[in-house]
Amino acid sequence: MTSVDVKLPPADRSWRTLLRRRPFTHHNRLVALVVLVNLGFAVSDWEDATAFVVANLTLAALIRQQLVINLLFWLATSAPTSWPLRIRWTLGKVYHFGGLHVGAAICATVWFLVLALTTTGPPVLLALTWTIMAVLVLLVVLALPRLRAKHHDLFERSHRFGGWTVLVLFAVLSAVQNPVFLWPLALVVASVALPWLRLRRVPVHIVSPSPHVALVSFDHGVTPFAGSSTTVSRNPLLEWHSFANVPAPGRSGFRLTISRAGDWTAKFIADQPSRVWVKGIPTAGVGNIDKLFTRVVWVATGSGIGPCLPHLLAGDTPSVLVWSTRNPRRTYGDALVDEILGVQPDAVVWDTESQGKPDLVALAYDACKRFDAEAVICISNKPTTWQVVEELESRGIPAYGAIWDS
Repeated sequence: MTSVDVKLPPADRSWRTLLRRRPFTHHNRLVALVVLVNLGFAVSDWEDATAFVVANLTLAALIRQQLVINLLFWLATSAPTSWPLRIRWTLGKVYHFGGLHVGAAICATVWFLVLALTTTGPPVLLALTWTIMAVLVLLVVLALPRLRAKHHDLFERSHRFGGWTVLVLFAVLSAVQNPVFLWPLALVVASVALPWLRLRRVPVHIVSPSPHVALVSFDHGVTPFAGSSTTVSRNPLLEWHSFANVPAPGRSGFRLTISRAGDWTAKFIADQPSRVWVKGIPTAGVGNIDKLFTRVVWVATGSGIGPCLPHLLAGDTPSVLVWSTRNPRRTYGDALVDEILGVQPDAVVWDTESQGKPDLVALAYDACKRFDAEAVICISNKPTTWQVVEELESRGIPAYGAIWDS
């Protein structure tokens, strides 16, 4: 395809459609829900601040636990495709669960402020209380979207070490004031520690078809499911990066597609380490929701093809691919491109070097209508993903993509 001769229908501007757009995303709705529930408790029983701190901290931690995430995706995607599309459309938004984390973390901080303002006792107790308060405020501030995006390494390290600090100090505070809360705190500690108990340094084989990308192969006894991701590190205490797993049917191990998108990835591609650190278990991501639909369109730009590839190879859900990238064979190598075309002979592969920048919304809409697809899943950068998802949903097509929540 060398041009986009598609006339998009006008976007629906009804209130129901507008409520699907930012800032009214399912993520933000869940934030609001948690806040409203806490406000309800505050009206009826605001004096039991410690209990509400513990409840919110527990929710904030557990909703980010890998086992819990996999359970949420399993429950959401267990719905049969015979259910009404509107129900499946909503279930597909399961990956917005981070709103529960954000809402609970904010509420825990506010409740702890109430606790700190009403705490009396020896100076040591007051110092411990206000130290926890200061760390919680720091975590919330550094997690603000703009600061997080600008200083991501600082955000990640502060969340890790600051979170551990809060757990330890709050456990000490609870032991002094109310030992009954040590049990839920123990559950949170176990939840946080569990992935680290599976920390290991594993061998990898790396091929770089171009200076832009590294195809990383793993075969250390783990064959993940399609739609999952693995976190990788070269220094496990400092930073972790999550990438979509690409298992191949009938073969052990898996691959990751890592493209140049910052200092860490650029150094990784240049150095090509022989071993990397991994932790935890393969964790479900947005791609898993393809199970909810009879037919889907995958839209990818650049290395976004990585998260799409395992689903295309598995073929569990009939699909068609729209892939926009710069000179795909030179960038990703003939082997990978031929592998993609082998399972997707009707794919729309748009070479931005020779064809210019495409109208991805039009391409996706056209593919959806031609293929009679029920939904579109977009794997791209933030602006493109938001544009594709919002424009398609305003035209009555369920659309999904990463939301870069905290």
